[in-house]
Amino acid sequence: MSYHNVEILFVEDSVDDATLTIRALKKSGFTNKLYHVIDGAEALDFIYCKGAYTSRSDKEFPKLILLDLKMPKVSGVQVLEKMKSDPNLKSIPIVMLTSSNEGPDIEKCLALGANSYIVKPVDSDNFFNAVKEIGLYWIMLNQPAH
Repeated sequence: MSYHNVEILFVEDSVDDATLTIRALKKSGFTNKLYHVIDGAEALDFIYCKGAYTSRSDKEFPKLILLDLKMPKVSGVQVLEKMKSDPNLKSIPIVMLTSSNEGPDIEKCLALGANSYIVKPVDSDNFFNAVKEIGLYWIMLNQPAH
């Protein structure tokens, strides 16, 4: 899949969670503009056009980032912190999509500027519907600041 003109950057290390999320987004019509990376280090390479992504235009940013919290190499919190402290990137909506419902995790992410924090439901039907609604809201309804 091409990583040009990406609308949703999806950062998730769990194959099962990634498959379920991508299937939900596909049902909403978003997969042709979704790009999946497996950890925070790859997400930062993608955003900053480094490593395997040096040919990506640094003028094209995703409209939405779905970010897992706990990942190897670079955590979701570290990615969130870096992006929200960068004036060129801080307006990109970041939705934390994670299995952690621990208060300190939620508070830290929201304090760092996460636009939303969604705990992955254990029930796959509820998770499926939550992901479809996330895609619809952030891509169709949310108007980014220009």
